[in-house]
Amino acid sequence: MEMLFDWRSMGSLVGTLILLRTVRDYLPPEIQYFLRSLLSRLLSSFRPSATVIIEEVDASAGANDLYDSAQIYLGSRCLADAPSVRLHKPRQSPTPAASLPDSHTTHDSFDGIPLRWTSRTIERHNSTSSHDSFSRRSSSNDQRSLELHFHQRHRKTVHNSYIPFVIQEAAKIRLKSRERKLYTNRAAYPGDDHHRLWSSHTFNHPSTFDTIAIDPALREDIRADLLRFSGRRDHYARVGRAWKRGYLLHGPPGTGKTSLVAAIANLLDFDVYDLELTTVPSNSHLRRLLVSTTPKSVVVVEDIDCSLDLSDRKKKTKEEDDNGVGLQPSTPGGKSAPPHLAAAYARETISLSGVLNFVDGLWSSCVGERLMVFTTNHPERLDSALLRPGRMDRKIELGYCGAAAFRMLAKNYLDIDEKGHELMPEAERLLNEVDVTPADVAEIFMGYENDGANTAMEKVVEELRRRKAAPSPSDKKRQ
Repeated sequence: MEMLFDWRSMGSLVGTLILLRTVRDYLPPEIQYFLRSLLSRLLSSFRPSATVIIEEVDASAGANDLYDSAQIYLGSRCLADAPSVRLHKPRQSPTPAASLPDSHTTHDSFDGIPLRWTSRTIERHNSTSSHDSFSRRSSSNDQRSLELHFHQRHRKTVHNSYIPFVIQEAAKIRLKSRERKLYTNRAAYPGDDHHRLWSSHTFNHPSTFDTIAIDPALREDIRADLLRFSGRRDHYARVGRAWKRGYLLHGPPGTGKTSLVAAIANLLDFDVYDLELTTVPSNSHLRRLLVSTTPKSVVVVEDIDCSLDLSDRKKKTKEEDDNGVGLQPSTPGGKSAPPHLAAAYARETISLSGVLNFVDGLWSSCVGERLMVFTTNHPERLDSALLRPGRMDRKIELGYCGAAAFRMLAKNYLDIDEKGHELMPEAERLLNEVDVTPADVAEIFMGYENDGANTAMEKVVEELRRRKAAPSPSDKKRQ
């Protein structure tokens, strides 16, 4: 009889399970999610667990970067089983980014450890009058947090390995999806508020290492050097050097210095800080500009020899020193300061020492991964102290247009393939005899590209012949 009762009980249990399965198939996903969450909470009450609380805003330190990192990580890895997601699309990002909405749960695993993330929101109501709008009582005052639940025996692994892993993955996602910026320093007058030192715009320059018109061997050498630099963080720390590298780009106007800067930024996914030294009133302000830049950036000073008097001190004549030739008080626009401001600007101006400290002083190590790029048409005018290794680690000369650069320009502008054009041999022969910049060739191609490749090539050859017939300077280095 007992055996019969046991079999009847077993049959009832199986029938109940079948009934529950049938009912589950007809339940909406929201109710299923609620029941699973309820069951998970009931089961968690019977097993020891640990919780890490990550608040969006820390009362003592302000915004919590770990909260943002966790949301970015969860949005990319753990929201497949969440019934609701929050989507937003950063500008210029190819795909939307997801994050965990308030009061929702998702799951993750790490090294076989089951992990559960839950978002929480605590409403904070301020005393407001009855006619205040909803936006005055809105979520801007709410305290948001993420809770990470796991078995307490995995506490050490979660703290020492999983959380650093979340931070690293979020940093990679930020780098891929972020909108890169082009910054320029604001004009500064005595007494100005220095909290906003830079203004920014979206950086979307199209120049890349695949399209830039320079010698292929030089291009690949620069590319390899940049990638080597960006991957040597531990090496720089081990040898006790700031994680930065200096480049001096020099050559005649129109040889592609600015395009190379843009290609460098695009290769490394760096922001660009275009520093205009003529608007910087003092060495101390220059230091503030440096400290306010962000890691993973290129700080560019174009035409450094035209911005300031940084010529070789050993070559300056006594007459120049006696006449006070050098850094003169000026307004941020580069003009002479008005009488009522001249005294204020004369108290302190940018000096060669200030620029050297900006490039390679103690303050230069405060930012992180960074490139310093100076451009000039006349490197011989610069003081040797600025050009030494550690300040300018690479000196790259960009010369007149040669055969390789010309073929790249023809491919970019005229879509001429590797077989070339019937006028290509003559054009390349003339380029060995005539000083013409890549910018000159590009301008001709731009003017006649709508008339077809034949017309554009004919115009280039015609211009090269004309220049050959005219008096020309001595041969220069060609790309």
